Amino acid sequence: MSPTRETAQGGRRLVIVESPAKAKTIKSYLGPGYVVEASVGHIRDLPNGAAEVPEKYTGEVRRLGVDVEHDFQPIYVVNADKKAQVRKLKEQLAESDELYLATDEDREGEAIAWHLLEVLKPKVPVHRMVFHEITKDAIQQAVANPRELNKRMVDAQETRRILDRLYGYEVSPVLWKKVMPRLSAGRVQSVATRLVVERERERIAFRSAEYWDLTGTFGTGRPGDASDPSTLTARLASVDGRRVAQGRDFGPDGRLKSDQVLHLDEANARALAAGLADAAFGVRSVESKPYRRSPYAPFRTTTLQQEASRKLGFGAKATMQVAQKLYENGFITYMRTDSTTLSETAVSAARAQVTQLYGADYLPSAPRTYAGKVKNAQEAHEAIRPSGDRFRTPAETGLTGDQFRLYELIWKRTVASQMKDAVGNSVTVRIGGRSSDGRDVEFSASGKTITFHGFMKAYVEGADDPNAELDDRERRLPQVAEGDALTAEEITADGHATKPPARYTEASLVKELEEREIGRPSTYASILGTILERGYVFKKGTALVPSFLSFAVVNLLEKHFGRLVDYDFTARMEDDLDRIARGEAQAVPWLKRFYFGETVPGGGFAQGGAAADAGNGDGDHLGGLKELVTDLGAIDAREISSFPVGDGIVLRVGRYGPYIERGTKDEEGHQRADVPTDLAPDELTVEYAEELLAKPSGEFELGNDPATGHMIVAKDGRYGPYVTEILPEGTPKTGKNAVKPRTASLFKSMALDTVTLDDALKLMSLPRVVGTDAEGVEITAQNGRYGPYLKKGTDSRSLESEDQLFTITLDEALAIYAQPKARGRAAAKPPLKELGSDPVSERPVVVKDGRFGPYVTDGETNATLRSGDSVETITPERGFELLAEKRAKAPAKKTAKKTAAKKTTVKKTAAKKTTTAKTAAKKTTAKKATATTTTAAGTATAKKAAAKKTTAGRPSAPDA
Repeated sequence: MSPTRETAQGGRRLVIVESPAKAKTIKSYLGPGYVVEASVGHIRDLPNGAAEVPEKYTGEVRRLGVDVEHDFQPIYVVNADKKAQVRKLKEQLAESDELYLATDEDREGEAIAWHLLEVLKPKVPVHRMVFHEITKDAIQQAVANPRELNKRMVDAQETRRILDRLYGYEVSPVLWKKVMPRLSAGRVQSVATRLVVERERERIAFRSAEYWDLTGTFGTGRPGDASDPSTLTARLASVDGRRVAQGRDFGPDGRLKSDQVLHLDEANARALAAGLADAAFGVRSVESKPYRRSPYAPFRTTTLQQEASRKLGFGAKATMQVAQKLYENGFITYMRTDSTTLSETAVSAARAQVTQLYGADYLPSAPRTYAGKVKNAQEAHEAIRPSGDRFRTPAETGLTGDQFRLYELIWKRTVASQMKDAVGNSVTVRIGGRSSDGRDVEFSASGKTITFHGFMKAYVEGADDPNAELDDRERRLPQVAEGDALTAEEITADGHATKPPARYTEASLVKELEEREIGRPSTYASILGTILERGYVFKKGTALVPSFLSFAVVNLLEKHFGRLVDYDFTARMEDDLDRIARGEAQAVPWLKRFYFGETVPGGGFAQGGAAADAGNGDGDHLGGLKELVTDLGAIDAREISSFPVGDGIVLRVGRYGPYIERGTKDEEGHQRADVPTDLAPDELTVEYAEELLAKPSGEFELGNDPATGHMIVAKDGRYGPYVTEILPEGTPKTGKNAVKPRTASLFKSMALDTVTLDDALKLMSLPRVVGTDAEGVEITAQNGRYGPYLKKGTDSRSLESEDQLFTITLDEALAIYAQPKARGRAAAKPPLKELGSDPVSERPVVVKDGRFGPYVTDGETNATLRSGDSVETITPERGFELLAEKRAKAPAKKTAKKTAAKKTTVKKTAAKKTTTAKTAAKKTTAKKATATTTTAAGTATAKKAAAKKTTAGRPSAPDA
């Protein structure tokens, strides 16, 4: 019997999922007997600030949202923006006969289901409904085969959430005090930031080495064709039996790792090339080996993020957003998974398409299975694959844009995983000769031919290195045999230089985190988003570049909280959390050891006693976090934010950004200069620092104002260069008699080192009175935050250039005012760049030039480009990420209650205009209703303001 028919006979069932999109899709599969509602994510969580904590809680509980003295009991509150939804769910539940909790089948989804249970307190039968794809069969089977809530998974997620709260809320305030306000620390985000910083340190310490070798083009003397080329290109391998040094033979210090190899410089390489000009060459050996390549495992979360980055240019966050839409609309299976396993249904579907699209020759005799590579894989899902028992080809889906591209990637990878191996041959040819000075040389060439492409017909994996050769690339060599004579058509000397280690990209950082077993793959996208949002990392192209701020943060954490950013420590914590999930460890004792430290009779730490030991010792990886963050006296804020550049120049990370200085402040010879915030740390050389220090800065005396006698100076301020006057000593600076110095910003065409006294006096004469109109209203020309403009009363009109401030006449000003004022914004400028369709809004995204600089927009959401972004280099996925981050920070929509209050007030005002007794009576009633509603709205607003004030600077969920 179908679930729909059963329900029609058995009453009304309420199904709760996370998202409205998923609810809509599932509803279409269940029929009229079911009501499908969305929780819209978490309905309850730890409080975001003290204002959200119930009044009965005080002290540390109020600050942390966790009662650390009573078994780490969390204080959960219903999110302010979810109260209306919770109310709606309760109303729906009151009219239902059964409740199905259909949130995702992972720890997060299980926790959401548990919170729903705790808040809704159902009195009807409750079922946990799970599925990994949104198809009609999967949904109906899930309804027919529910299970119980998995409390162990809930406990594991709750422990993880409490751990992250304690880490973030205890360590982040240390960063506020010692580095800069509004920073955050997190169990995984801090380690991810450290990885990026350490790679940059390697680049800074790196010293390039130059080395040379030879490239020879050798001819067989035959005409040649596609299968048997007439020439081959080979590289010099050895001279007199000594291998010629290549890049891998040099260390990061630019020195050879071993003296067993021959290091050719330019002179020797060119001399050797000249000595081989007339040499005879022959084939010394031909080594052929069979080549075989097996298909790649189906996608899991991290491999999908990596491939989408390499092949589609998507960031991790954009990938997950597109995948979420594909899942919710029934195109793919669940996209947060550690598994590479395919169900029998999926294997059958994939094999059927192999036969249909590529032929039986490409189908292996038995289905392929893939062993999981992820330690402690926690999810019970399949790999990410097309949904259903028959895969839709990309053309059959009707998808467009980014959804089409990502679905196609998943479809190809899944089908390829059930195809035969690619086979062929790899060949190495060695060519020998003797130079005119008697030296024996040997060149080497390697080739690869693929005789059967197998799975490569469907899919070939990308590479992080853009210069890497992909698996399906063939290199055909001539068919030669040992002893064959060859002619050297050309021998050239080639110079090379070793390169510093490549910066991480999103794809390679995700890969590194997974290989080190740090964090959960499902959280990597949000972690990358966090470190970009916090300004710890910025992008140059696809590379992740650490800011100078991140150097200061990592420096502090390494020196004073060593274990908290230790890679092995973080991985061991992940193991412990997985042990709790499996029921092999208890959450409360583990949290006590983490937070308070393991104690012994008589007090103190079991591993040595001191807070520093707990943070940096070699004992138990669970020290006492509380002790660590209590004594901050040993942390020298200036020291942890200072980094030597060379020649007495030091880079410092200040509260308003990075700067360099030489010498001691207020002493002779002291120099200081700001450092561009988008400068990559490895680009701050001594030479560049000297250039910055040599630029005009500080205070330039321009002369005395003839009218007042005051000294006029030019300065470089936080908001740009400006001129101001120095008031005499004793001039009151505060109180009702305070005198403010005249100040004016320099025009864009002016510079600090060239501005004159006359320029300064003209600038400080603004605003300039242009004249008066026919009614005697004064018109002035002024320079404002958004550029030059005219002002007449409250009517302002923009000017085209700053020079017009001094040249515009009254007639010209009146002509401007005679034109009708443009309502709203000025005519839109044409876009600077088009980026394609946004994966969330599905609207076209463009880059535009705005008042505050270039920004990306999809017509609904605008996001300003960050430091490190530029119109020329911004990629589509970076634009989508900026929009996604802006949406995530958007304020909650106004409630209906507030709107109702506004409507009532309007009615009240209208009522005041009437004079009849009947209207007066209505007016009084309306007035009372308005007073009640307005007071309620005002109280809610006051509470919001208080909450905002309390939470200012408090970190959000650290790893979110």
